[in-house]
Amino acid sequence: MTFQWTTTTLLLSSIVTAIAAACCLISWARSGYAVRYGMLELLRFVIILMAVITLNQPEVPQQYIPEERPTVSVLVDKSQSMRTQDVVTNSTDTAELTSQDTSPVTREHIAQKITDSPQWKELDGKLDVVFEPFSSTLTQADRGTDLSHAIEESLRVHSNLRAVVLISDGDWNVGTSPDVAATSMRMKQIPVFTVGIGSEQRLPDVVLESADAPTFGVVGKSVRIPFRIANWLPRDKELVVGLRGEGMDPVQKSVRLPAMGHLQDTLEWKPDVTGDFQLTVDVPVQDGEAISDNNQMTFPITIRNETLKVLIIESYPRWEYRYLRNALERDPGVDVNCLLYHPDLSSVGGGRGYLEDFPDERQLFEYDVVFLGDVGLGNRQLTIEHCERLRQLVRSHAGGLVFLPGFRGRQLTLLDTELGELYPVVPDPARPGGIGSPQAARYSLTDTGRRSLLTRLESDDEDNDRTWRNLPGFQWYAASLRARTGTEVLVAHDSATTRFGRVPLIATRSSGTGKILYMGTDAAWRWRKGVEDLYHYRFWGQVVRWMAYQRNMSSGESIRLFYSPDRPEAGNSLTLNVNVMSPTGEPLREGNVIVRIEEPGGNTSSVQLTPADEESWGLFTGEFIPEEGGLYRLTTTCEETKASHQTEISVQGLERERIGEPARFDVLREVSAISRGRLVASSDVATLVSEIAKMPEPKIEIRRVRIWSHPAWAMLLIGLLSIFWVARKLSGLA
Repeated sequence: MTFQWTTTTLLLSSIVTAIAAACCLISWARSGYAVRYGMLELLRFVIILMAVITLNQPEVPQQYIPEERPTVSVLVDKSQSMRTQDVVTNSTDTAELTSQDTSPVTREHIAQKITDSPQWKELDGKLDVVFEPFSSTLTQADRGTDLSHAIEESLRVHSNLRAVVLISDGDWNVGTSPDVAATSMRMKQIPVFTVGIGSEQRLPDVVLESADAPTFGVVGKSVRIPFRIANWLPRDKELVVGLRGEGMDPVQKSVRLPAMGHLQDTLEWKPDVTGDFQLTVDVPVQDGEAISDNNQMTFPITIRNETLKVLIIESYPRWEYRYLRNALERDPGVDVNCLLYHPDLSSVGGGRGYLEDFPDERQLFEYDVVFLGDVGLGNRQLTIEHCERLRQLVRSHAGGLVFLPGFRGRQLTLLDTELGELYPVVPDPARPGGIGSPQAARYSLTDTGRRSLLTRLESDDEDNDRTWRNLPGFQWYAASLRARTGTEVLVAHDSATTRFGRVPLIATRSSGTGKILYMGTDAAWRWRKGVEDLYHYRFWGQVVRWMAYQRNMSSGESIRLFYSPDRPEAGNSLTLNVNVMSPTGEPLREGNVIVRIEEPGGNTSSVQLTPADEESWGLFTGEFIPEEGGLYRLTTTCEETKASHQTEISVQGLERERIGEPARFDVLREVSAISRGRLVASSDVATLVSEIAKMPEPKIEIRRVRIWSHPAWAMLLIGLLSIFWVARKLSGLA
């Protein structure tokens, strides 16, 4: 037995023991040296002595000699990235894997040659060599690499582990950092030797990195499909990007890829029939490409007929109102209603498509987008209740709201209502009527505006920027100080500024489930000059469809389901939003709404949706994480209304493992350094085997049984205290 004592604890223990012995002898003497009292005092002294011993931390050292033969765990990476064909060899002998022949083979092939090598027989009789393939714990295991889990699992499975050999390209992308596992191995004095396979240089290749299409499109309306291409060839390439699918005319676009660079562009397709399509974006394989199967992407899209409901609310029929109404009425996919207030008259505007009064709650929530012109609170205009309904349309029912201020400045009266929190900009209170000028000012796209599809008037970036600069100018704009937090400014005044920067003219923001747009001029109708409806029609059509897109993902008679993000990816959270209407057409405030999810693999699960908040009318929300890519079938049911709705969601598979990516020897090198192993080239396995064979026997492990913290010791001490207390009571002592 050994003690972990210090000078202080030893001195304190000696003093306490001496005092305890003296007190016990004195107490026994006072009892007339009675035997039973002597036994009681002896028990007291033993308890005190045990407490003193505990203070000095007694331990019993024991030698641990493993009964099993030492094991060497050889971990072989079987993930998808190991299929990269970038290892040059002219022989199947692992000793010649670095020769300069130009016939590349896959990393997986080299790993197999290493494991099949007869050189491992050198360890026979000394060590057990266990070959263990690994990748990840994902459902599709080869779609990821979890180095940390593989190392920790070998430590858990093998009780007498001598060393670990990790054969991999180092492409770690799942689980915790492998440094954590390497640290655990170092503490156990088990080295991790890593064998790096692959090239750290990127292969010459052209890669279609992304092609992002919307969930659905509309017959007769252009569908824009942004794509991104990487060129890892040492020269510029001119090629044709194609879009094809069954039942459609192919779409092609010529692009120029910069050498060792990226290109972002957009394909446009105008569908002429409804239905479900599988579209494929492809890039022709170029001479010198090492990989030919990463040049295309396929995704689903639904094309359907469209009827979007739009409401325009205005006070006076200014030019902006007239041309906006005409443009939307000529759009076959838009159903337009107008509410034209005349504050100076006793009646509202009348005629085809005009409303006599503000819609009630049920009617308003049927509109996808509401344009709010130069109107505010007041006699024969909006009321507080109207503002609350508009706010609910945006926040709870994924509607769109467009603010179109005018020179009468009536919208400023809305800032003290429920709509105030939705307003994208901070108006200048000193100039409620805006700012006019005899000379026309110009529009200036911001960086965000250049990337936005909302301001895309031309397909080419340079042409689009030039078009915005050359649009007919404006002679009036609403005075605003700055954009609010969370607002994206797409277009700014080309010269007018405040102390916060340039004056925002077109800005967007989100609120709840809906979208908001601010248009700070009333001169968009002038864009028709020389080109008729071309840009004016295109811009407002894009605005309406951008705002109504999410709301119209999937809609039934009384249930509407929309989700975010609109292009889900496996492994990322997907938010489900459901609007439920009661049989009377009013939004359901409380209810039992369940979404049953059928996964591509056949498994099913359910998500119980909950009301969003007390201020949200008819909105129920929940989340789930799709684990794999493919088509998910969702069935939404409401117990109170007995209604149900079915839809399908396409989830993109998450490509963690990409064939053709460079090997990451830096990861392997760090794992080896931490665990006191080393990184070995694939051609140097023979040396590695000899090094493992010559490893010294590990020192005899000394395991210490800590008596002072052992439960049995504590129970013994408590038991003696109990006996002492009972004995005192039986002896008549207090």
